[in-house]
Amino acid sequence: MAINMRQRASQRQRTRHIARSTLTVMLAFGAAKLISLLQTLIIAQAFGVGRDLDAYVAANRIPELIVILISGGALTHAFIPVFSGFLAKGKVEAAWKLSSHLINIIFTLALIISAVVFVSAPWLVGNVVAPGFDAATANNTIDMMRILLLSTIIFAVSGIFSGILNSHQHFLLPALAPIMFDIGILFGVIFLLPGFGVHGIAIGAVLGAALHFGIQVPGLIRYKMRWRLELGLRDPQLWRVIRLMLPRIGGLGVFSLNFLVMNNIASRLGVGSVSALDWGWRLMQIPQTLIGTAMGIVIFPTLAALSEMNDLEGKRSAMTGALRFILISSIPAAIGLIVLGRPLISLLERGAFDASASALVYSTLTMFTLGLIVHSTLEVIARSFYADKDTLTPLFAALGGALINFVFAFILSDVESVSANSLLNSVARTMPSLSIQPEVGSVSGLALANSLGVMFEVLSLLYVLRRRWRGIHEDTLSICLIKTLAASLVMAGAIVAADALWESLVHSRGLTFTIARLAIESVIGLAAFVLAALLLKMRELSELWQIVMRRPT
Repeated sequence: MAINMRQRASQRQRTRHIARSTLTVMLAFGAAKLISLLQTLIIAQAFGVGRDLDAYVAANRIPELIVILISGGALTHAFIPVFSGFLAKGKVEAAWKLSSHLINIIFTLALIISAVVFVSAPWLVGNVVAPGFDAATANNTIDMMRILLLSTIIFAVSGIFSGILNSHQHFLLPALAPIMFDIGILFGVIFLLPGFGVHGIAIGAVLGAALHFGIQVPGLIRYKMRWRLELGLRDPQLWRVIRLMLPRIGGLGVFSLNFLVMNNIASRLGVGSVSALDWGWRLMQIPQTLIGTAMGIVIFPTLAALSEMNDLEGKRSAMTGALRFILISSIPAAIGLIVLGRPLISLLERGAFDASASALVYSTLTMFTLGLIVHSTLEVIARSFYADKDTLTPLFAALGGALINFVFAFILSDVESVSANSLLNSVARTMPSLSIQPEVGSVSGLALANSLGVMFEVLSLLYVLRRRWRGIHEDTLSICLIKTLAASLVMAGAIVAADALWESLVHSRGLTFTIARLAIESVIGLAAFVLAALLLKMRELSELWQIVMRRPT
């Protein structure tokens, strides 16, 4: 009896810590997204969805791929379980030795790969990234790709810094790091665009990477990080991390290859298609980052520690709690983004970003938003495998999802395809506000293909995890899913009714009225969701309130 009470108390304490840490990360990410939104407004006014922005988006693909593979998700998902294991066992010296070896190896590898990409940039742009670009746009892409490679070398080390701090359950500075990155880009957008054109954004990204690195240094000093100037090629723990990394690199490589393929196809669909695809993805990423990524970052060290202690029930409870939070947040966010997306994007309509660009971006955003829920849940589900030091199963699931993505990307991007128009029109009939046009559907089809691929990935991983963990509290998750969906549909109905009333009473147009419309309809939608959730007796809301208010559960 006493043991059970201690376990429940420990679980409540862990839940409160996770909730508060998630809130900290969400607030920091929210600030980063506000800065990013300011960038978006300036960039939209200057470039719309034209050739210059197409060039920047394409130029960033390879440098971004390098960061993701060797110093981003692949490294942290392999490094944190091993590093956290050392800390949990009190082996601090071994932990710092491992981190030193990784920093030196990853930095050297990033330097070599960046040098190779720098030399081969013309071939990569012309044959892999954007073969459909004209000569001037391709040259712009090559120049900016070479500038952006500097940021990959900086991120190679900065990514490890984030993993070290997260392993110490320190989330504030790693959460502030993206803000610093966005501040660097914002500096480029405001001060460098007049003199350097679109190249100013690339220069700002390099400055942002340096700020991303620097903001985390005080945290490392606090935890008395010790660094050695040695590669440690004979360190067995280094090779253990590398072995865990390899499947994850494959999985992230598949994810990045998806976007390279979509970028390749979009470059052949006409001017602005690459930019529209990127706009839709970036806008969907705002709620996905605040909800899924924030929760994934916070829950991962806890899952890794529970796995190290062989606490199966603890893992189930932690993972299920994280998924319930994601469901009650991402489902209304997705439906709200679809319903309010058109007036939201219309706020960008100034300068080079006209009504046709707005329609193109909205249609693409909507198809990405259909995958918001699965993208968010994947952040936690995949980390549940990485916490168990299994990086192979997520790779196989990613390969299956990639196959689906590739097939549908080619089918749905073909405006002449009968099957493409049939599927897109079916989606449009489900959501009449989309009004998908053929030229729009070719680009939005790429976004829909991505959502379908990730959906397969999430469902297959959940199936395996349920069998491996002998259950994942699926009844609780199912009830949460059904009630949240019902409350979200009530919310959507309230927003649509409010919008119809607004249209009948207010005939004025303009920025101020659009902002007022969005604010009023958002408040009405939120109130309708909360009221419906209370009537449905969704215990997740009361639990969340109790955690935030630090009341006993």
